[in-house]
Amino acid sequence: MNRNEQTYLNFLETILTQGHYKTDRTNTGTYSIFGYQMRFDLQAGFPLLTTKKVPFGLIKSELLWFLKGDTNIRYLLQHRNHIWDEWAFTKYINSADYQGPDMTDFGHRSVTDATFAEAYQAEHQAFCQQILTDDQFAAKYGDLGQIYGSQWRAWQTSQGETIDQLADVINAIKTTPDSRRLIVSAWNPEDVPNMALPPCHTLFQFYVNDGRLSLQLYQRSGDAFLGVPFNIASYALLTSLVAQQTGLIPGEFIHTLGDAHIYQNHLKQVRQQLSRTPQAAPQLILPTTVKADLADYDVNEIKLEGYQPLAAIKAPVAV
Repeated sequence: MNRNEQTYLNFLETILTQGHYKTDRTNTGTYSIFGYQMRFDLQAGFPLLTTKKVPFGLIKSELLWFLKGDTNIRYLLQHRNHIWDEWAFTKYINSADYQGPDMTDFGHRSVTDATFAEAYQAEHQAFCQQILTDDQFAAKYGDLGQIYGSQWRAWQTSQGETIDQLADVINAIKTTPDSRRLIVSAWNPEDVPNMALPPCHTLFQFYVNDGRLSLQLYQRSGDAFLGVPFNIASYALLTSLVAQQTGLIPGEFIHTLGDAHIYQNHLKQVRQQLSRTPQAAPQLILPTTVKADLADYDVNEIKLEGYQPLAAIKAPVAV
């Protein structure tokens, strides 16, 4: 039995049966609960879902993007990762430099208007290509502000200095493993207004016991069907990478959520997933050589063994 995946499926079932209907920023509507915790044993297999295919390549490249302190989508596009495109593209089409067709309310119109959807895709592809090939354009429109990578690796202080929270916490794990201050925060109130998207996963804390490293994440907002599976795998991978850096064994990933919700237009997909039987959990394979810094890992060095998921289940992203 895949205990880690069943933990996630129980989470979906709880929202379906106990969730309250709420309006939201995207005007899609959600079924929501407040306050939920899941625990994943990283010795029982890597917690990447098998009841639907989840693209591990996107999870790897996004996490490594964060670990490099990068906030520009160019790195993601170089790795064929488009999960942050929409926020950068929105900034561009709302700028004076954009001269293409009107993309007002593109997130909703493209669902029902095929001609509009085709035009949107063409403009989006041209935008991504220009990010990849034009340094000046990428600097202006590819950067998403002081989001996760910036806060984790270069938190701006009031004295004009920067704090590398991840480097500091790794050093603390090595030197004072019983500390209760092994914390990294992405929620910087001063920077929130300038971010493309305020951090959903806001703070995480490490815990060392009996040679094992565990991590607890507090996530203020979680898209249960699309986003949370990525978050689970991403922070399980982060726990494993930091464990390797500090000579420890991965222990538990504990996922604590504030507003956990299923979007109204994901209900059919959630029920489809709940009807499926979990497959065996895959195993995470990391390079044997410990890196000098978390930023030094390469996407191709991080692999999964035995990942045999059922078919993907598509659903629209609420932006």
